[in-house]
Amino acid sequence: MEKKEEKNIFKGKYYYANGKRKTAIAKVRLYPKGKGRIFVNDKELIEYFPSKDFQAILKEPLFDIAGYEKFDLSIKIIGGGIRGQVEAVRLGIAKALVDMDRDVKPVLKKKGLLTRDARKKERKKPGLKKARRAPQWAKR
Repeated sequence: MEKKEEKNIFKGKYYYANGKRKTAIAKVRLYPKGKGRIFVNDKELIEYFPSKDFQAILKEPLFDIAGYEKFDLSIKIIGGGIRGQVEAVRLGIAKALVDMDRDVKPVLKKKGLLTRDARKKERKKPGLKKARRAPQWAKR
């Protein structure tokens, strides 16, 4: 099995953090001396997440600090659905910002951006149709 060649879009020092949500895992690289470019799985942000709502959720930790346009982001996402991926990336960006500058931690913590959402899909139980949905009960 051949390993896929990874393209390094940006050069220089970066801050790294992982973000997780449901089954999505985001590996975030934050380059402090940049021009505000964001690449997700080697695609532009608007190409990977065309929805403006998802872009706003993803950029939320960047808006909370001054001068967010000076960072470049390179993000690799594995697994999950679109919503889980976006929220995993948001957590990864927040953790990378704290790694870069400890002074932003209280601001991000207050907004709840540093807390991992641990909710996952509940497993299906035997004898049931879904996790809790039981077959229809008949008296006779």
